[in-house]
Amino acid sequence: MTNTNTFCAKVSPYLLSIMRIVVAILFMSHGGQKLFEYPPGGHKVPLDSLLGMGGILELIGGALIFLGFLTRPTAFILSGEMAVAYFKAHAPGGFWPVQNHGELAVIYCFVFFYLAAAGAGPLSIDALRKKG
Repeated sequence: MTNTNTFCAKVSPYLLSIMRIVVAILFMSHGGQKLFEYPPGGHKVPLDSLLGMGGILELIGGALIFLGFLTRPTAFILSGEMAVAYFKAHAPGGFWPVQNHGELAVIYCFVFFYLAAAGAGPLSIDALRKKG
């Protein structure tokens, strides 16, 4: 049992970094769809709209999260963005996230909230800046 605990203690910081990177790539794709219609499947929105501001936050904030640069404040802002997105766009469609199609907004909200508390992990610019 202690070998498993030791192994988990060693790899968990790296898994945090890997989760951060994967979530950031997925999140940036939402911003790319809103701003550039890329990847295909989204629709371009005006920059001066609420969705345009969301696209900017998703693309730039996602890039910062991907790099692990200023992770805690960026993740806190993105968590708030996703909370607003949920209550503004999804909650009016019903109480349950599965009913109002808001599951992804809720998941992003809480993953970013966790990153705001946990930080970027060892595979990040934030970690490099600490060492220097």
